[in-house]
Amino acid sequence: MKLSVIILNYNVRYFLELCLRSVEVAIADIDAEIIVIDNNSPDDSCAMVKELFPFIKLIENKDNSGFSKGNNIGVAQAKGEYLCILNPDTVVAEDTFIKLINFTDNKANLGIVGCQLIDGKGNFLPESKRNVPTPKVSLKKVLGNTNDYYANHVGIEEIGKVDILVGAFMWLKKDVYETVSGFDEDYFMYGEDIDLSYKVVKAGYDNFYYGETTVIHFKGESTLKDSKYAKRFYGAMQIFYKKHFKQNLLFNAVVWTGIKMAHLLRKNPVAVEIKSNQSYLYSVDSDSILVEKLPKPTQIKNIIQENIENNSLIVYDFKVLIASIIIADMKQKSTQENIVFRFLLKNSKFILGSDSAVNRGEVLHF
Repeated sequence: MKLSVIILNYNVRYFLELCLRSVEVAIADIDAEIIVIDNNSPDDSCAMVKELFPFIKLIENKDNSGFSKGNNIGVAQAKGEYLCILNPDTVVAEDTFIKLINFTDNKANLGIVGCQLIDGKGNFLPESKRNVPTPKVSLKKVLGNTNDYYANHVGIEEIGKVDILVGAFMWLKKDVYETVSGFDEDYFMYGEDIDLSYKVVKAGYDNFYYGETTVIHFKGESTLKDSKYAKRFYGAMQIFYKKHFKQNLLFNAVVWTGIKMAHLLRKNPVAVEIKSNQSYLYSVDSDSILVEKLPKPTQIKNIIQENIENNSLIVYDFKVLIASIIIADMKQKSTQENIVFRFLLKNSKFILGSDSAVNRGEVLHF
C-alpha cells in the first residue's frame, strides 16, 4: 500500500466529515487507506464515520490520551509506505497527495514534508515552515522579532529545506517515523510536531516545505487560542528544551524565565464578529431553505465570480467545485475586506466554516 492517512479526531464531527470528503477524493487514484482515531469524543463523530464512511478504519479510544499517543496508535496499524498525519479540521486538494508522491518518490534521505497551509479566511499560516526554536530564537520571537522563528528563506509558493513543520499536515515515510520512535508521548498536545521535526533532522534526514499544494486548516477547531492553550503550549516548550537543549543551571534559568515571560506577555486574541451584507452561493442545486438563511441579497452562480463586493458571504458547493479551485479563490479573495467563506458538502444539510482561531467555527443547519 502506498499511503496511510492518519486522522486523530476529538469532538469536531462536522469538520471531520468535511475533511474525510476531501481525503476521499484525494486518494481516489492511490492505493491508500484512511485511519481515524477518535479520542473519546462526546459528540457523534464515531457514529458519523460508521454511517458515511464504512470503508474507513475507525479506532475508538476509551479516553483522551492526547495528540502524540493517539497518532502513534493509528500509525501502529498503518500499512502504507507513506504516512500523512492530518488534522480533522483540514481540507486537502484533490491533487495534494499525488503531487507529494511525485515529489517524494525516489528522493534520497527524505524526512518530513509539509505544505502550504491557509486558515478559514484564506490567509497563509506562517507556522507552515519554521526554523528550530532555539532559546535565542524563541526569546527574539517573544520580543516581537519573528524573522528567525519562521523559515522565511523559502517563499510561500516555493519548495525548500526547512527544519520544523506543523502537525496539522505532515507527510513522511512510515519507516522514518518508526526510526525516530514517532511522536513523543511526554507531550499531550502542542510541541510534539516541533519535537518530531527536530528528531528527524537530528537523525540526519532532510525536511522539506512544499509550497506547490495548499491545505485549509481551520485553526479554531483543534487549536483554540485560549488560556488552556497558552498553558499547554508553554508547558510543551519546557519539555522540548529539557529534552534537546538542557546544558547547565544558568542556561536552564534563562530558558524558564523566557518561557514565563512569553506566557505573561502573551496577548489574548479577541474574536471579531463579521457581518455579511450579501451572499454568493456557488451551486446548481440550491436549497430554498438554505437560501432563505443567507444574508440578502443572494446571488446564485454555478461558476466562481472574480469580482465580488466586500462584506460578503461565499458558500462553495462541493457538488460544483473541486477543492483546489475553492482554495485558489479563497487565497485570491483573502485580501478583500470582511469576506466570509462557508462550505456545503455533498448530500449534507449544513454549511460550515471558521473565521477565527479564538472561537470554534460555525455550523449552520438547514
